[in-house]
Parts: sequence; structure tokens; C-alpha cells
Amino acid sequence: MTILVTGATGHVGRHVVQQLVQRGARVRALARTPATAALPDGVEVVQGDQLDVDALRQAFQGVSTLFLLNAVVADEFTQALITLNVAREAGVKRVVYLSVIHSDRYVNVPHFAGKFGVERMLEQMGFEATILRPAYFMDNDLTIKDVVLGYGVYPMPIGSQGLAMIDARDIGEIAAIELLARDGAPEGSALTRINLVGPDTLTGVQVAGIWSDALGRPIAYGGDDTAGFEQNLRQFMPAWMAYDMRQMAERFLSDGMVPEAGDVDRLTQLLGRPLRSYRDFAADVAARA
Repeated sequence: MTILVTGATGHVGRHVVQQLVQRGARVRALARTPATAALPDGVEVVQGDQLDVDALRQAFQGVSTLFLLNAVVADEFTQALITLNVAREAGVKRVVYLSVIHSDRYVNVPHFAGKFGVERMLEQMGFEATILRPAYFMDNDLTIKDVVLGYGVYPMPIGSQGLAMIDARDIGEIAAIELLARDGAPEGSALTRINLVGPDTLTGVQVAGIWSDALGRPIAYGGDDTAGFEQNLRQFMPAWMAYDMRQMAERFLSDGMVPEAGDVDRLTQLLGRPLRSYRDFAADVAARA
């Protein structure tokens, strides 16, 4: 049968598609502009988005399992609910959904609360689902590497509670493994949740220390100024999104993103190898600088 991947041309989605193809799965990808999707050979790319009901109905024909990934956009929640409703109409019951860790705790953060709403829909409408809850993507820090390299400051206000940062490549591989498991599971299999975390839970000071080691010179932690963080973000994203990110950062400071007991061991066993570390990420960025 066919696995439909939404968000297939994004950073995580590309890893999911690649991992599925490597494992011999039949993959269909939903993309706004198929001509520029640049996905692996053998992937069926269909035109559409998650607000285009007609395109979704066509995309779901012959699909057995859905990978649901929504970008952080103003209508993220609506997109997800429409996609799941159309999937249900098409008889698709098996879903792997990319949510976020602590979606049930960061209740004031818009995109976290929206993802938790999608989780509730999956539960209440009887989908046979695996909900993946990733922590902070270490790859997000590619957006601030020039600040680290040029100014000697790690500027993300992540605080002292600690974030269990995870590599997007690990997310993609775990998602592919879970999609194939869900696709082959007996009918009526229970809904499950999996926290996706990295091997280390790091504070802002510790991340700055890792950059110092990688670059061979002192890198300072920029501190916990979430108001300044919001203002900086407004230079290159809409005001609502910058505010959303500020609310998230404030929960980093108060709650962190701390894994539950056994999370790291579970993922290591699932992958059959160690999780990628932030230290390796920073060393790779430094080597290419």
C-alpha cells in the first residue's frame, strides 16, 4: 500500500521520504509545486496543500497510512483537521503525526496548543495513530550560526532547565520506522505516543560551552531575554509568529524540555545506534565554517 507524506519538501519531511524510500516503501508526497519538489526517484508527487479539499481527496486514493506534518503557520490547526477529516472519509485510519513534546503542558503557546488539539482529534475519532513528540530541533540553530561564529554569542534564550535537543535526521528515521510499523500493524492497534529527544539535556550555558569547544574560542550564552528575542524575530517573520516563539521560549525558561525516564534508551533501541548529539552537530558546523 501507499504512504502519503505531507510536509514532504520541508526539512524533516525530506528525511522521512528518504528513509521510507530506502526501506522500499511506496511513497506519495503532497506538494504545492511538484516541479520543484526534488524528491527521490520513485516518489509519486501530487499537487495540492492541506486546505485544498479536492486535491486531498485525490491524494488519499489508495493510501493506507498518513504521515501528518504541519508547518507553523496561522492556520496550522485548520489544515491538520481538514486533512484528518478527508483521510477519515477516504477510509484511512493509520496515522503517524508529528506533534511536539509537552504539547499538553505548554498550553499558552499557540502552535503547541494546536498540536495538542490534533492529538485529541486523533484519539476521539478513533484513528490508529502514533504521535511523535519531538523536543527542540538542534537544526534550528543553523539559523543563528552566523551570530555564534561572527559575534561569539549563542543567542537562543533556552534557559537553565535544559532542552533534550534532537537532530532532524533522527526524527526522519524514527518517523519512517514508525510509519512502516503502523502500516503493517493489525487492525485496531492502540494509539501510542513517543517522545523524540536527543541524548543530552542541555542548558544555554552548556550549549555555549559546546560551541566554545567546537570553535576553540569562548562563546558566551546570550541570556534569557525573551522580549529581545521576540523583537529580533520580528525582523524576518510575522509579528504573530515572533510572539508565538517568545511564548515558547518563556516555557523553555520555566519548564525546559526534559525527557521522561527511558526515552533515550527506547529511541536508541529503535534506531539500533546512538542518537546524534549536539556536540557532533556543532563540530560539523564548525568544520564547514
